Amino acid sequence: MTPAKKAVKGPAKLGKIAVVAVGGNSLIQDEKHQTVGDQYQAACNTMVHIVDMIEAGYNVIVTHGNGPQVGFILLRSDIARSHIHDVPLDSCVADTQGAIGYNFQMALSNEFKKRKMDRQAVTVVTQVVVDKNDPSFQKPSKPIGKFYSESEAQHRKLSDGWDIMEDAGRGWRRVVASPLPIEIVEEPSLKALVEKNFVVIAVGGGGIPVVRDDNGMLKGVAAVIDKDYASALLAASIKADVFIISTAVEKVYLNFGKPDQKALETVTAAELAKYVTEGHFKPGSMLPKCKAVLNFLRDGGKHAIITNPENLARAIKGEAGTHIYPGIS
Repeated sequence: MTPAKKAVKGPAKLGKIAVVAVGGNSLIQDEKHQTVGDQYQAACNTMVHIVDMIEAGYNVIVTHGNGPQVGFILLRSDIARSHIHDVPLDSCVADTQGAIGYNFQMALSNEFKKRKMDRQAVTVVTQVVVDKNDPSFQKPSKPIGKFYSESEAQHRKLSDGWDIMEDAGRGWRRVVASPLPIEIVEEPSLKALVEKNFVVIAVGGGGIPVVRDDNGMLKGVAAVIDKDYASALLAASIKADVFIISTAVEKVYLNFGKPDQKALETVTAAELAKYVTEGHFKPGSMLPKCKAVLNFLRDGGKHAIITNPENLARAIKGEAGTHIYPGIS
């Protein structure tokens, strides 16, 4: 006699689609907790909240940053360069997509098992096309890797063809282009997986930067794509119901850190654009997140949220976070 199957929890049909962008820095709690094991534990903490969203009926695509992780690979490559070949930057992004995706997959799978949910997670190594004529290639400004003395940096410029820049008085660093994403190569595969009810991890680190030649052939380039911009492009392309940026604070603030700071709860795209123009948000912090949200809404998106991981489930119920809408029709 065939034993009866246990009932499982989880939506039986395709729910609303949410793209959730998780910061790479969120996997590094502090300087004493940087190991792979530490990062996995941090992933577990975040994936609990992703599964809360899935239990609420959402089909989720998780995207993520990779800044610290790429830095680790570059440092290892730099230390070992007298013994073995360097790792190109596009390969570094691919490596981190696989490693972080593995951590997310395992964390999600274990959480599904705890909750008796019949779901599976899958990571897609994702290429993102950028314009080979993007202005950022003419004036690279995104720092990557370790700090060097000026003499070391000048040597690497001559020997390896690097662009270099002095970084805020802390030393010299390699800089690369940060072009805008224009196409997600694996988009059809991502849509097909979501439609089959898989939880998908994709566009890690903004995607592996590639360009198309005159014949349409792909080639990797040394560049860094902003993961929030790439995530917004993905969310708009697949017509996600909601685009969420998970960050360190529950809400977006005006005059952040000042006595008169003010939390934003519900705003229109026009209002947020006005605050961006007025200079309320810092370039290395909330500014790119707000611009990514505006891109999503401009490209047809209907609802975006900025909040922290622990409030994801509450945010999709309207109980937390900053909610941004195209406007009142």
